Amino acid sequence: MRAVIQRVQHAKITINHSVEKHISTGMTVFLGIEPEDNQEDIQWLTGKIARLRIFSDAEGKMNLSIQEINGEILVVSQFTLHASTKKGNRPSWIRAADPTIAQPLYNTFVIQLQQLLEKKVVTGEFGAHMDIELLNDGPVTMFIDTKNKE
Repeated sequence: MRAVIQRVQHAKITINHSVEKHISTGMTVFLGIEPEDNQEDIQWLTGKIARLRIFSDAEGKMNLSIQEINGEILVVSQFTLHASTKKGNRPSWIRAADPTIAQPLYNTFVIQLQQLLEKKVVTGEFGAHMDIELLNDGPVTMFIDTKNKE
């Protein structure tokens, strides 16, 4: 399971050119799922995201978590995080999980994150066309892979 996490001042997602959802200060999480991913990956990654101290304290140091600032999270499914570009110029998606595997894991990820944060998480729509606008704060952007826990 891979996540690109961006600290944002605000973000907006438009689903299928019509439905709009917004968050204010918080994180946008782009989530990619592999066929091997499981509940252990979900628990580790949601815990890491909930505790990640990437928000500034009174002294300007990144020392506060999303919970401590009462921030919001937007989670977007993104199979392209598992693109293979090793051969040729057209990416291969063979490392991304099939939607029949990925969608239930995505849904479980969102539920687990909501339980940890004790608040609703804004989401895109799995498999839909989505336009995402965000104002990256910092910029602060991180890549986390549950298969390479650093």
